[in-house]
Amino acid sequence: MNTDGIENSDRIKSFGDSFPSKHESTETRLDTHLDFGIEIYGRGRPVRLFVAGLHGDEWKDTTGLLKRIKPPETGTLALIPLVDCGRYISTLNPEYYSGTGKKILRTIEELKPEIYIELHSYSSKNLEKLTGKNRLKLIGVPAYSILTEGVLLGSVSPWVRRKYFPKEALCLSFELRKGSMESREFTARMLGILKEIQSRDEFIEYMKKEFPAQARKAMEDYRQFYGEI
Repeated sequence: MNTDGIENSDRIKSFGDSFPSKHESTETRLDTHLDFGIEIYGRGRPVRLFVAGLHGDEWKDTTGLLKRIKPPETGTLALIPLVDCGRYISTLNPEYYSGTGKKILRTIEELKPEIYIELHSYSSKNLEKLTGKNRLKLIGVPAYSILTEGVLLGSVSPWVRRKYFPKEALCLSFELRKGSMESREFTARMLGILKEIQSRDEFIEYMKKEFPAQARKAMEDYRQFYGEI
């Protein structure tokens, strides 16, 4: 796909189908064997891709957030509200992206988003596994930061981050506390901000102002894991 078309065309072509892109959306089957669709709003750069319902029953807390989001004022917003509601396979497991997650990779390759957001949910009993100081040693990825209302912020799978995105891209993973309306409401507000964000650096500045401690941790983790920002 010629990505200049996102700048110059009123329509975005993907996987043999066309998507209206002037604050309209259409759900198009990207895989005729699976219940999977993508909705695209707006036009031009930056392209933002938000994904929810990646595995298991996480869709119960995350899919509705993308169903209710409004189009961006500038740029493009692509949404995958539901990837899969079958058995749980961690996105840290490379097998996820050779199966269910292949749909996500196809969309990333097609749209080349500058901003990529995943929405997940967690049970309270797993909080320590996600935020514990030993997460890097035990699992191989940095711990999530705790924002507020039970919402956690981290990066996406390193395998996807390194292979499919340049270092200038903004790639985030939000974890919502299962069954928490407060988590959903806070995440909805964050998505409202992120759908208008123009770049990684703009979001970093926002985080420095609103969540300085978490911003410092995220930047330190990034440097340690991926190299210089």
